[in-house]
Amino acid sequence: MEEVVKIINDIKAGNIRPIYFLMGEEPYYIDKITEYLEENLLTEDEKGFNQMVLYGRDITIDDIVANAKRYPMMAERQVVIVKEAQELSRTIEQLEKYAENPQPTTVLVMAYKYKALDKRKKTIKALGKNGLVFESKKLFENQVGNWIKSILKSRGYGIEPKAMAMLVEFLGNDLSRIANELNKLEIILPKGSTITPHHIEENIGFSKDFNVFEFRKAIGEKNQLKAYQIANYFAQNQKEHPIVMTNGLVFSFFSALLQYHGLKDKSPGNTAKMLKVSPYFVNDYITAAHNYPMKKVSAIVGKLRDVDVKSKGVGANALPQGDLLKEMLVSIFN
Repeated sequence: MEEVVKIINDIKAGNIRPIYFLMGEEPYYIDKITEYLEENLLTEDEKGFNQMVLYGRDITIDDIVANAKRYPMMAERQVVIVKEAQELSRTIEQLEKYAENPQPTTVLVMAYKYKALDKRKKTIKALGKNGLVFESKKLFENQVGNWIKSILKSRGYGIEPKAMAMLVEFLGNDLSRIANELNKLEIILPKGSTITPHHIEENIGFSKDFNVFEFRKAIGEKNQLKAYQIANYFAQNQKEHPIVMTNGLVFSFFSALLQYHGLKDKSPGNTAKMLKVSPYFVNDYITAAHNYPMKKVSAIVGKLRDVDVKSKGVGANALPQGDLLKEMLVSIFN
C-alpha cells in the first residue's frame, strides 16, 4: 500500500513515467493505479484526442507500439491504456524493443493482471529501467485485517475485531470484493462510525444465526443439531450459500486444524501467526482440536475433497446441494 501511495504522490508531483507496467496476482491496486492515471493525466478536453483505452484480447503488441508512437494533438502528452494486458502474455516480450526507447510524449499503461513477468527477463528489466514496474501481490489472509483497518481509518471509520474477522473469513483476501462491501457500508453509515458484527450481518448478506461462521463453529463444537439446522437453511438458500463456497470454507478450517495439530507451540499468538487466521478465531481451533484428533481430521480433509468434486458436477449425477451438505456432515460427525 505504501508503494501505491508513493506512485500516486509522484504522479501528483509531476514525476510521470513513460511506461507503467502494473502486474501481479492482486488486481485491486492495478485497477486503482490504472483508474488514477486514466482520470488525472489529461484534462477532459485533452482526453478526446489524446487518451486511448485498448483491451489485450482485441489487439497485438504491434498495435500498442503503433499507438504509443503517435504524437499528441494540442496537448503535452497522450495516454495509451491497455486493460487486460495479460491476454498478451504469449507475445509480451515483443514490448522490449519499445521499452528500450519509449516515446517521451506518451504514457503507456499496461494493466497485466493475475500474473507477473519473470523479473530476470530482459523485457521486465527494460520496462523497469525506462518506466515503472509495479507488482501487486496477494495479501495473506492474516494481513487482510490490518488492510481493512487501515483503509477504514483513512476514510474516517473504525471496525470492531469480530466484524473485521467476519469480513476476512467470508471474503478471504479478495481486496476488490472487500472494498466493494466496505463502500456499501460507508454509504449507509455516517463518517466516524465503528462497523460492528451487526452491521455486517444486516448489510452484507449474513444471517445472525445461519451463516458460515456459525456453521463452522457448530461443526468444531460437534453441535450436530445446530450444524444440520444451518445446513438445511443453506440448502434452501443456495444462491446466497453455494455449496462450493461452504465446502471451501469448511475445507480451509480442517486444513488449518490439521496444521494446528502439528504445531509444537500452540499458544494463541503463535497459532494465529502459523495458521494465518485472525486471533479472534483461535479458540475455534482449540475447541475443534479436542473434538477431532489428527487421524480423524486427515480423513475429513479427504472426504471434503470428494464433496468438492461432486459439488462441481463430477461423478455425482448432479446431487442436490442439500444432499451434499448432509453427506459432508455425516462424514465429519461419524
